[in-house]
Formats: sequence, structure tokens, C-alpha cells
Amino acid sequence: MGLTATSDGTQPQDSDGLTATEHRLANGLRVVLSQDHLTPVASVCLWYDVGSRHEVKGRTGLAHLFEHLMFQGSASVKGNGHFELVQGAGGSLNGTTSFERTNYFETMPAHQVELALWLEADRMGSLLTALDEESLENQRDVVKNERRQRYDNVPYGTAFERLTALAYPDGHPYHHTPIGSMADLDAASLEDARAFFRTYYAPNNAVLAVVGDIDPEQTLAWVEKYFGTIPGHDGKPAPRDGSLPDVMGGQLREVVEEDVPSRALMAAYRLPHDGTRESDAADLALTVLGGGESSRLHNRLVRHDRSAVAAGFGLLRLAGAPSLGWLDIKASSGVELADIEAAVDEELARFAAEGPTPQEMERAQAQLEREWLDRLATVAGRADELCRFAVLYGDPQLALSAVQRVLEITAAEVQAVAAARLRPDNRAVLVYEPTGSPDEAADETEQEGADQ
Repeated sequence: MGLTATSDGTQPQDSDGLTATEHRLANGLRVVLSQDHLTPVASVCLWYDVGSRHEVKGRTGLAHLFEHLMFQGSASVKGNGHFELVQGAGGSLNGTTSFERTNYFETMPAHQVELALWLEADRMGSLLTALDEESLENQRDVVKNERRQRYDNVPYGTAFERLTALAYPDGHPYHHTPIGSMADLDAASLEDARAFFRTYYAPNNAVLAVVGDIDPEQTLAWVEKYFGTIPGHDGKPAPRDGSLPDVMGGQLREVVEEDVPSRALMAAYRLPHDGTRESDAADLALTVLGGGESSRLHNRLVRHDRSAVAAGFGLLRLAGAPSLGWLDIKASSGVELADIEAAVDEELARFAAEGPTPQEMERAQAQLEREWLDRLATVAGRADELCRFAVLYGDPQLALSAVQRVLEITAAEVQAVAAARLRPDNRAVLVYEPTGSPDEAADETEQEGADQ
């Protein structure tokens, strides 16, 4: 499928494939429209340029808390009405928070797009009229319960939080994760929440993408009608500097003794910022090394040595700070993690010295191309990608050419980034030791599997 984009709101001359056009309202809201008449559905996606990196010490978790508060009612939609109206119209919806953005999205039958736009505009423009102590307390408790269920009370649940805190030093904007701390959630006042909303939930701090079976002219008219009167806000502070040296300069390590099913070795390597050729090269390196059952680490640790039951290596892409190469290995019963770590270092050193084979390069590029196609194949995925590149890199068109940049990376570039970054002195390591003996934990895991 051919994909093109313009930035001036005009239709491209060559529009034999899918198109994306960009427009800007007088209040600063950026709007990206993309027609796709294959199925009678459309996605409305709204990205706000606010995430946990914008928070300050003592007030973490506000971005994620607001993701929940945005579904708590606005001037025209009370209580749970946003969910009820979208689902009643045959649509689906959700919101998510990351280090670098908060997003909201609805996938609707095409004839219900206006409803989704009205709902998003109503809460952008009027949430503060409905925000009170009762709704704040309600969602504060929801978020705290989410933290218990997804982080504190599940095996390895705090691994991401622990490794992030190791990989980014205290005071760095990425040192804490979007979930925030219990203490900070308790400390957040209603005025804290209102000030956060006024600062970041403004049209000039957002990108709206509408993708699917739409009439662009009519859709833009609806956007102007519902969003056009919402005032912008110019008081947003610039995010704190997230830059760091290319390598950590030493190995950071933490041992965690918990009731987990098996020993585990996890590590975070400091890698190039997203949006660079080096980041794409790092993605290919990690795909060759740990992206699936054909990868080097899976073949070595799971198939050959049988020292691990799972081994993966993936890239957490970040725009405002160094990305992280995320290594996750679950050990087989009775295996020492030191032996696994030695095998990992041996494989990484060999890869840095020799680089990928032509077959590995072809397979890794095909894998990343397939993942890109999967994201753009749905109207919701395409809307999200258009928002992502508009918010983080200033140009939604980059979403439509991302795969080409990956396919242009050479084996020499992949080898170079591996040699420079995938080193023992450039990682934070997390070691999980079960509180019971590893053999007992493995026996319990095997028994659970037999009972299912």
C-alpha cells in the first residue's frame, strides 16, 4: 500500500494509496486525517505531550492518575458516561500513560465518529468543572489498587520499576515509572491535580488523529466545531533534560529475594535515543540476539544449554532519554545465574566481534517490517503511530516511512552499536532469587501446569 502525507492540509497529488494530511486549528491543536474505506470503522486517537518525565519529585504518578480521571466525567458527560456512550454505539475505548505521553482512543463504527470527537473535546475543555474531591479519591484508590495488582503482588512485578531506577540516576526525569509511588499518590491534592490539567491538557499540547472510513472535510468541520473554542495554554514548562553519557561506565546490580517461580536474570542496557539510525541498528541487534525462538540467545540458553526456559531481548524506545535494551531470562531448575550471565556475555562478545550474518539481517529486518505492517494494518494502530511521530518527532509522515529506515541499516551499523553498547559496563542488572529453593519453586510451577 502506498502511503503519503502532507503538512499543509492539502490532498497529495499522488493519492493512489492511503494518505495522511495535517491541519492546525487556531488554538494550536494539530489534526492528522487518514482515509481508509476498506471497512466501515474509524479510530479517534488523541495524544497529549505529557508523561511521567514531566513530573517532579514528590508528585509522581499524576500523569497516570489523569489517564483515569479523564474517564470520571466532564461537564456534559457524568460519571461513567464516556464508556457507556462509546460502548453503546458499538465502539471500544481506552487510554494509556508512558514516560513521554498520555493517549486516549476510540474505535467506532464510521457513522459514530462525531460522537467520539464530541466526547474527547468535552473532557479536554471541561473536565475541571467535574473534578472534585470525590472523583479524585475514587480514582486515586483505583490507581493504588492497579499498582497492587500489576506491580506489587505479582511475580517479577516490580522488575521494570527497579531496573528503571537503576538505569536512570536519582533526579533523572525517567528515574521513576508512570505508575508513581503510593506515597506520592496519597500526597496529591485536588489543587495539584487541577494545576496539572490546566498546564498539560490543552489543545496546543495535543495531537488528534482520525483514521478510517471518514470524509476528511466533514471530519475537520466537526473537529473545528467541538475543539476550536477550547483555549490554549502557554504555561507548560519544558521537560527536564534526559541526556546521559553513552555508556553507564560500570555495572549496577541489585539482588531481589522474593516468592517467584524461578531464578531470573534481567538487565537494562543504555542504548541510543529513538529517532536515530543508531536506534534502528540497536533494534535489529536485539532482534537477532533475543527476538523470538530463532534468536541467538534462545538457541544458546533454551535449546542448546537448556539453562533457561525463556530468553528475550527487546528495545524500549525513548525519545527524550537513552533507550533501554531489555534482557529477560528465566532460569531452568537448579541452574546458577552466574553461568547464564557468562553465556550471555559470551554471545554478546561474539556478536560484537563478528556482527550478524546476512541471513540474520534478512530475518531481523523482515520481523521488524512485519511488526510495522501489523501496527499500520488497523485504523487504531495507524492513528496511534501518526500521533506518536507528530508528538515526539514533529512530523506524522515519519510514521509512514519508518520501515524504510530500518531496511536501510547495514550489518556494519548493527555490529558497531552492539560493540559500543552491549557491554558488561553498560548495564543495570536485576537478579531474582526465590525465597524457597529454586528446585521447590520449579516443582510447584510444574505441578500448577499439570493441574491446568
